[in-house]
Amino acid sequence: MTDPFSGISLPADARARLADGKKNLFTSDLSVNEFLLVKQAGFRPVGLVLGSSVYHVGIQARRWGKNMELDKLSGAMYHARELAMTRMEAEADALGADGIVGVRLEIEFKEYGNDLAEFVAIGTAVVGDEPPATGTWRNNKGLPFTSDLSGQDFWTLIQSGYAPLGLVMGTCVYHIAHQGMMSSLNNIGANVEITQFTEALYDARELAMGRMQTEAETLAAEGIVGVQLLSLPHRWGGHTTEFFAIGSAVRSLRPDHVIATPSLVLPLTDGGRW
Repeated sequence: MTDPFSGISLPADARARLADGKKNLFTSDLSVNEFLLVKQAGFRPVGLVLGSSVYHVGIQARRWGKNMELDKLSGAMYHARELAMTRMEAEADALGADGIVGVRLEIEFKEYGNDLAEFVAIGTAVVGDEPPATGTWRNNKGLPFTSDLSGQDFWTLIQSGYAPLGLVMGTCVYHIAHQGMMSSLNNIGANVEITQFTEALYDARELAMGRMQTEAETLAAEGIVGVQLLSLPHRWGGHTTEFFAIGSAVRSLRPDHVIATPSLVLPLTDGGRW
């Protein structure tokens, strides 16, 4: 199998940090509870890993009165996230990790350049204490698994006989048509569905969902858990927005999926005082 990270060049500072991470000192953004549950699930944190991409998001013409996907912008948002994700995975691979838990994807538009945005992917790389029955925790592409599940949800997933394969996503930047003056006047004071807007939002979400599902299919996933459907306006104005679908693709580790019975826990504090 070819090295999936052969074309990735990590900065010198990142390589130095990762080398220090191999000296049994780990870093993690997991909370204390999440850290302990990940350990109980059979995984050892080996380091905080991240990937970054500062990307120039271009412009695309749009028609004032037409619902339409802005495919140039959709491609930009997707490619920028992929660059950040791949670099994060390359850092995890350099640490010999089996996967990355608690992944966060963040976007910040910069003030020092028009249409410049930094895309950041960050999470905690982990190594499994024991390989699963399938032989490896990595996915069918030879990549460390990625997941945005919390430490608690990750523990529940593993205990119930499932494993994450990868963080899958779909994006669609969509221009929602403006209403004409007569249509706007006719709707004043009336209860009426604005079908033009309904169709636009429905179509945009469907495109994002379909692309996320396609990513999961390439990983041979059984399903996707923890799906979020987000509307991100960024800096494009009220009639252009990004619809973003994201979730964790999963597979079975064993045929039986026994779920531990929840237990009742009563806090022993009163207003923060014992």
